[in-house]
Amino acid sequence: MKSQVYFIDFRATFKENFLKKMDRLMKQAGMENCISKRDLVAVKLHFGETGNTAFIRPIYLRQTVQTIKKAGGFPFLTDANTLYAGTRGDAPHHLVTAITNGFDYAVADAPLVIADGLRGRTETAVEINGKHFKEVYIGSEIIQADALVSVAHFKGHELSGFGGAIKNVGMGSASRRGKLAQHSGVSPKVKEKKCIGCEVCADYCAQQAIEMIEEKAFIHPEKCIGCGECILICENQAIQIQWNADIPIFLEKMVEYCAGVLKNKSGKTLYINFINHVSPACDCVPYNDAPIVRDIGVVASTDPVAIDQASVDLVNQEPALSDSCMSSHSEEGMAAGSDKFRVIYPKVDWPLQLVYAEKIGLGSREYDLIKI
Repeated sequence: MKSQVYFIDFRATFKENFLKKMDRLMKQAGMENCISKRDLVAVKLHFGETGNTAFIRPIYLRQTVQTIKKAGGFPFLTDANTLYAGTRGDAPHHLVTAITNGFDYAVADAPLVIADGLRGRTETAVEINGKHFKEVYIGSEIIQADALVSVAHFKGHELSGFGGAIKNVGMGSASRRGKLAQHSGVSPKVKEKKCIGCEVCADYCAQQAIEMIEEKAFIHPEKCIGCGECILICENQAIQIQWNADIPIFLEKMVEYCAGVLKNKSGKTLYINFINHVSPACDCVPYNDAPIVRDIGVVASTDPVAIDQASVDLVNQEPALSDSCMSSHSEEGMAAGSDKFRVIYPKVDWPLQLVYAEKIGLGSREYDLIKI
């Protein structure tokens, strides 16, 4: 059965500006059906790493917030802390980054709540009994929210090919332990050349999984629970993630985490993808390259699989921009109809995430695109 995906472009007139079009898009996509009176609504987004400017404009989130309030809900903007050591690795730094990038209350009209707490350990285990995970670890504030609105910047991604609704919800809502479980099947590793033997990580580890051997830290994998806190604690960046998950397995793990987030949100979710400034890499990097296609528009749906499939299709049917990184690839890759994400990341079989998501019942790849 086909799902409905609603679409608006960036055209506007004196009679209806773009923000009013956004309001109409969300209402027609079913916002009012997803939110009940007094619902606490998690608006899941990416605040952008410091130095990155491709993230969604905060004023667009303000319109999303206002539409939620009209439906009777009380929204809060949220994301979970990162696994890597950047400017969003703990709640204080994460909040400062969000405010610096414009997502403060005065602009967005909603409070900011970091979903997995101060250091990324405020998590809820959700039983899913999936192919890869029996249970997944999600930021507790997202699990406890009554409803969820995903607002994703649709762009390329080094591991998943593209980042859309499924990645925003599945990877983005996971606690630090959940992120590590998706990216790696093993414990973090210590780079001995960078380790100065300060013992801070050993003193801090709650599981006593780190031991000093010949003045260097050593992580006992049988004791490590994969919380990832040692990665952030080390000031010398001597403890690093072992990025050893095969791409197909990573994609399926990400989808299973998405399923875990949605388990208690049946009929209470809406997905919005902004297909503008489609940068080749994730908003997690501290920069962004030029967009690979023109600004296309915004799509909304209650189906996370259909909205991501529609977003990919809308990007791929466009010719690539000549001043983007696409120009360094083949002429065929520049053409309308080419698979832009496969051109950029030829080793990433991105459709696998949609195939698996459909298989486990998250939605349908078949859709009707309804232009508003």
